[in-house]
Order: sequence, then C-alpha cells, then structure tokens
Amino acid sequence: MELRQLSYFVAVAEELHFGRAAERLHIVQSAVSQQIQRLERELGAELFDRSPRRVRLTGAGERLLPEARAVLAAAERARAVVAVPAGLRLGTSTGLGAHLDRVLAAFAARAPEVPVELVSLPAGERLARVAAGRLDAAFVRSAEPPAGVRVLPLWSDPLVAALPATHPLARRDEIDLADLAGLPLALAPRRVNPALADLVVGACHAAGFEPVPGPAGGTLHDTLATIGARPLWTVVYASHARVLATPRVAYVPFRAPGLALATGLAVPAADPSPHLEKLLLACGDHES
Repeated sequence: MELRQLSYFVAVAEELHFGRAAERLHIVQSAVSQQIQRLERELGAELFDRSPRRVRLTGAGERLLPEARAVLAAAERARAVVAVPAGLRLGTSTGLGAHLDRVLAAFAARAPEVPVELVSLPAGERLARVAAGRLDAAFVRSAEPPAGVRVLPLWSDPLVAALPATHPLARRDEIDLADLAGLPLALAPRRVNPALADLVVGACHAAGFEPVPGPAGGTLHDTLATIGARPLWTVVYASHARVLATPRVAYVPFRAPGLALATGLAVPAADPSPHLEKLLLACGDHES
C-alpha cells in the first residue's frame, strides 16, 4: 500500500467522480483508475461501486476513508517535522551596529524557528538582490529603490564625529560642524555611499567651509586606526559607534539639529517574505 494510492483513493471518495479526482490531482484519469485497482487488489476488497452514471463508496471504502485520511495527515506531519524551515535572507551593512543586534534578538523572540542568513553588501547590490528575489529584505539608508522594490521607513540614524582622543574637541559634550573646518575629512568616496557623502559634504558647505580631503581608502576600521594616529575626522553612525569603542578615538555628537540619515527596509513590491511582518515588528520593538 502506497501513500500515493491512498491519496488517489481519498480524492475519488471526496469527488465521487474519477474524472474530477484526476483534475484535482493534475494527472490523467487512467492513472487514478489503475492505482485504485491496485489498492483494491492488495486489500482484497472493492472500494467503489462503479456504474455508468455514478460512483459510490462500498462498505469497505467507507471504513477505509477515515483511516486513509489519518495516514495521509500523519505522513504530512512527519514531513513537517524534518523539513528545514524557510529562512530569512537579510541584507545588512557594517554601519548598523547596535541596531542589528537588537532587531535580530527581537526577531528571534518572535520567530525562534526561523534561521536568519545575514548578507553584507554595498547598498546598490543589496537593492539589486532584493529586486531579483535573492534577498528577502535589506536595510538601506536614504536609498532610491529600483523597479520591483519598495522601501519601508524604519528609523533615523544620527551621525557622530570620530576624532583623535587626544584632540581638544574630543573633550566636548557636543560640537558644531564648523569646529572641524581645520581638520582633514576621511570619508569614503561618493560612489561607495552617495547618500552619506552628499549629506556630510553638503552640511560642511552649509556650515561655511569646504572640507579638507583626507585619506579615503580602506575600511572603516582602517580609517579609525589612522584617526587614532593623525589629526583627522570622519562620521560614524551613533548606533555603530557604541560597538566600536577604542581608547584612541573619541565619538562626539553634533550640536542640534545634527546630521542623520533615514534607515529603511527594502522589500520586494510583490510576493514579500512570509516573515516580513515579524521582522517589521522586531524593528518596532527595537525602536520602542
């Protein structure tokens, strides 16, 4: 006795019509008839009373039907127990800092059975992968979404100044952007992060000065190591600064209104992940 045979038997028993059962199962009618006949031979009993006008369950068929349904339900439960749960593919960037830790903790509390795969990529590639269905969602900042992607607003990310810990400005509780006019700015090239570069350079112009260009290559950790040894400055997301503690670099907030970029969650415009609602709730938990 095969599960397939029991599945065909239940379909015919519910439809009381071999043709409709075949349509429901997306197979040809002859295949249904053959498997039912094999099941009857194996059980040594006719399960259906067939006539040109109607199909009815025999007494044996009526007794088998609830048992067949129970076997099929048990088989489905067995599959579910061993099936690998569909995970969440989430695009990230290094600047999320404490945001990411808290969101992941909140999501794990809401969906402990869902594995999360973190993929760190440049913003443009994150958006491209969401559009192509290769990521379920991605954190982005001040990004213009491509076709097929929408960005759901999450929170505003304030920026702080990263300075040498020995610099006089490092002892202040907050600074004006104009206070940094004499120091070279170590900022990633605009092609790497257009939104951040435009925000910082534009704010410097609004404060009345042209930033002195400093070293612009390498990772953020390389930049911070250089700042610890030379009089330079850069900007770091406040949430990230909390996990970048180093005795040679000080993180000083800007005086209000300060600098900030909006963070959002890029998701497919159609067919979003079934885990999206819980992820958004986790982001809300983070903000509360």
